[in-house]
Amino acid sequence: MARSDRDHALLLLELVGKDHKALSNMRDGEAFEEEIFGFHAQQVVEKSLKSRIAAMGLAYPKSHDVSVLITILEGAGADLSGFPDLEDFSIYAVQYRYEAYDQSEDKLDRQETITATGILIDHVREVIRGAR
Repeated sequence: MARSDRDHALLLLELVGKDHKALSNMRDGEAFEEEIFGFHAQQVVEKSLKSRIAAMGLAYPKSHDVSVLITILEGAGADLSGFPDLEDFSIYAVQYRYEAYDQSEDKLDRQETITATGILIDHVREVIRGAR
């Protein structure tokens, strides 16, 4: 991995940590609307995947569509089988960012989302450490 690729991956991971910290402080559904919580969860997922792509020395598009990032990673041989529902967060970056949230939709389990995104961050951090 080129030094600049690792540096970029670490910078993204630092930004991910800030989004995850915000997400972790949004447990209260009365204080933070679903689409705001979901947006920060999506940002954690998006930036984590972009960090992993950068760590592999690959380019990523300016896209908020998590499935596009997953396709790039899987095409490069990355195993994301431990994270089966990441695509579900894309809707919070695009649709619910600029449209009203449909209250009839299933709500995210906030604690589960915080935990799962934390596991994703740890996974990416380990991949970057192992790629030295």
